[in-house]
Amino acid sequence: MTDTAYGKPFLYIDGEFIEGGDRQHQDIINPANGEVIGSLPHARRDDLDRALNAAQRAFESWRKSSPLERSKVLRRVAELTRERAPQIARQITLDQGKPLSEALLEVTTCAEHAEWHAEECRRIYGRVIPARVPHVRQMVLREPVGVCVAFTPWNFPFNQAIRKMVAAIGAGCTLVLKGPEDSPGAVVALARLFHDAGLPPGVLNVVWGVPAEVSDHLIRSPISRKVSFTGSVPVGKQLAALAGLHMKRITMELGGHSPVVVFEDADVDAAAQLLARFKARNAGQLCIAPSRFFVQEKVYDRFLDAFTQAYGGLKVGDGMDQATQMGPLAHLRRVDAMEGFVADALERGAKLASGGERLPGPGYFYPPTVLTDIPDDARLMVEEPFGPVAPITRFKDVDEVLKRANALPFGLTGFVFTGSIKTSERMVDGLEVGMVNVNHFGITLAETPFGGVKDSGIGSEGGSETFDGYLVTKFVTQASPA
Repeated sequence: MTDTAYGKPFLYIDGEFIEGGDRQHQDIINPANGEVIGSLPHARRDDLDRALNAAQRAFESWRKSSPLERSKVLRRVAELTRERAPQIARQITLDQGKPLSEALLEVTTCAEHAEWHAEECRRIYGRVIPARVPHVRQMVLREPVGVCVAFTPWNFPFNQAIRKMVAAIGAGCTLVLKGPEDSPGAVVALARLFHDAGLPPGVLNVVWGVPAEVSDHLIRSPISRKVSFTGSVPVGKQLAALAGLHMKRITMELGGHSPVVVFEDADVDAAAQLLARFKARNAGQLCIAPSRFFVQEKVYDRFLDAFTQAYGGLKVGDGMDQATQMGPLAHLRRVDAMEGFVADALERGAKLASGGERLPGPGYFYPPTVLTDIPDDARLMVEEPFGPVAPITRFKDVDEVLKRANALPFGLTGFVFTGSIKTSERMVDGLEVGMVNVNHFGITLAETPFGGVKDSGIGSEGGSETFDGYLVTKFVTQASPA
């Protein structure tokens, strides 16, 4: 039954909210009980073209807008985000599953992204290059790249979409964004936020549909000049190849398989508690989740006991229940994937320390699961699990663990726990990742860059790099008239 409190999703094109008509629709499912809570309209091909044309038309004026005007809109978005956070969070929990407290934290922290970009968009500066002769002036201008197309995932639907929106809009670009069809509530709310904040029609457009068909149409269009994608490595490679074929700029924030390295000189009990909480966040469905645990031999048993007790004891349930510490997985296919990872590991000799079987009843629930004695060639150690399954294995020294941690093509983030500055520096220098956390979790802030290396992505969002993917440089050399 449709949940009337969830609201009616819509397309947002050229400043107009479009609820459906004769368009194809897709059911929106609550992963906590499997019930239908809404119906999402898919864009037709003419809707996609209308969105692209609206973005192109709006770009002609938005590119010339004052940074103060852009800043004002983004500040208002931040204000409205905080005002509406409780309702938006509820929509996220209903269609994505995460606990309401996590959903609320996702929304409120994203207000900072709007505020930070509101400040930084006022500081998009060019530069003057000293000329070699007196009568010549040389300047470098930074200009918006044009119409951008973006594709965002279901796991952090508000966070991943607003990052792309505020960067593109703050830079003076316009945007056509396809959000996640499985959890659209957050992006629907964002469209309303920007609309109510006074963003001119056409600067932001939101569409939905069959992902492969929408992405192919938007990227091939001669109107689009930049592609931004957050999602899996295989899909990211396909979109990057298509963008390259048409010489489009890209930002790719792709999957990871983050190594966690716990040294014998670390505060082992504190590390176990921190990692248990972070691994449980969004039921392990985040690209920066700790997912390969390497623990030095002398403290292996101690860490395993502390982690298993903290992680395995978490309350799993409906995200709307205040007592819930970990919600359902977002899709039934994620539950199937967890079962496949565990079965493969056990066949290869791994041992089950906790969890390991899907939970009974309605909804897509899988418990916090810990596996030990797992070989490095098990699927769980080479493929991103994107779920609440944690493999824990031993290591002897720094050289060994660096080799094993860097063995995969992924390079998004890594976690290091040690009491030694020397060891910390060695690991920071040696890990082939875009982000490193030492003795805490300190990434995903508005003022810090977010991105990976190797197969985990190209480019970065956030921090001083935030506008790099949305700007082009124009060199001007001008001689004074004779």
